[in-house]
Amino acid sequence: MAQWAGGLSWERVPDAVRQVAAACVIDTFGVALAGSATDPARTALALCEAQAAGPSTVLPAVAGALGGGLAHEVAPGMRGSMQQAAFANAVAAHALDFDDNCYAGFVHGSAVIVPALLACAEAADARGTDMLTALVAGAECEYAVGAATRGLLYDKGWWTTGVLGPIGAAVACGKLLGLDAPRMAHALALAVGMASGTKSCFGSDAKPLMAGKAAQSGVQAAMLARAGASGPADPLSHAYGFAALYNQGVLDVQAMSSLGDRWYMLAPGLDIKRIPVCLSSHAAVDVLRELIAQHGVRAQDVESVVCDVPPIVVANLRHEMPRTPSEARFSMQFAIGMTLLDPDWGLPALAPEQVTRADLRDLMRRVRMQTGPSWDDPARQEQAPEGAVVQVRMRDGTTLEGRRDKALGSAAHPLSAAQLARKFMDCATPVAGEQRALRLLSWLQAVDGPARVRSLFEILAAPSPADAAGERSAWGASDA
Repeated sequence: MAQWAGGLSWERVPDAVRQVAAACVIDTFGVALAGSATDPARTALALCEAQAAGPSTVLPAVAGALGGGLAHEVAPGMRGSMQQAAFANAVAAHALDFDDNCYAGFVHGSAVIVPALLACAEAADARGTDMLTALVAGAECEYAVGAATRGLLYDKGWWTTGVLGPIGAAVACGKLLGLDAPRMAHALALAVGMASGTKSCFGSDAKPLMAGKAAQSGVQAAMLARAGASGPADPLSHAYGFAALYNQGVLDVQAMSSLGDRWYMLAPGLDIKRIPVCLSSHAAVDVLRELIAQHGVRAQDVESVVCDVPPIVVANLRHEMPRTPSEARFSMQFAIGMTLLDPDWGLPALAPEQVTRADLRDLMRRVRMQTGPSWDDPARQEQAPEGAVVQVRMRDGTTLEGRRDKALGSAAHPLSAAQLARKFMDCATPVAGEQRALRLLSWLQAVDGPARVRSLFEILAAPSPADAAGERSAWGASDA
């Protein structure tokens, strides 16, 4: 892997992979800006503020004005070390659980890799294409190791983003910092030694904080390797290494040896979320939205909703009556109940006062999950890893039913460019103001051009006039 990553060039990256990488950067930067207002991100920021400044921008500081509620009051970003910025910005990127996912390991790759890369690219004055090349190198290596675990790692209760994230971030940052193959191998080995994370964190601040730790560890591993630190020669296959201790000794070497011949960013591909909750609920939400559109379903007419889903969905969505936004992100009852109230709900639905509203909680009591032996079929698991069959029983006795294997936003049904742009604006505008958000989006849509990454953060730091009150937004007329 180290040899392949070190030798990868932008010219060798297929156009389709380039497009996915660029979409990852747009999506991750947007959700990080939105997530910078959350309590976990503010906690991470406070930790960074207590330490020395450095060359990289910490996004939560950029969003510091959110507490006052006025986007145009955004303050210049705090400066921190590469490790600090990677940590804080990765916390922000994952705090809303609105970031992308890859089924090669069931891992949130971009929320860890992109913040780590942004910190290093800003400090190194790298170009956008340099960052994208490094992103592909890190993501492909991380997903290859994820695929090599054959799903056991996640099933055993390890949180794969925390365990695999340092690997992706280390390889990506090592690539950007110009590590040769031997140094890259040491960076990867050091990252494996820093791996950690359990699924007990779901529904708590620990989840985004561990994403931040994974990004920080990746940067640290790359920097240590550049400084001459060494790691074990066989961190994955050693008798006391990754496979033995984390994955019951299972490691599919073929999955890692096919780098460059297959591209995990295309197959299984990246799933970019349409709504800000765990991906496990998305297919069921999509089915319900279709039934609402087709049959005019009204919340007050619904007697019950039964979601038949794979065991992994039941395991992930464990909060039947969530009391906090963090719990709501891991609740099928919340996602379905909210969809009955508003099929087009988004980030505002996760406000604390929304989660506890009486009409929503009444609807949540009518929602039930179940799973059965039909989901044990390996072929069906591959076809619909987080799929759903949804049955809606109406008060008049009518029963409606639908099925969806993969959600809108998945690699099989990707968001359009307009939908991705809309998501970015919805995330960025409350934080940065509409005009600044539009400038950020324009820069990110041209990330594969010659511009230096540092100029992206200069947009954040530059004064931006407040949008005129009552003025119709040019963006508002865009295709969503």
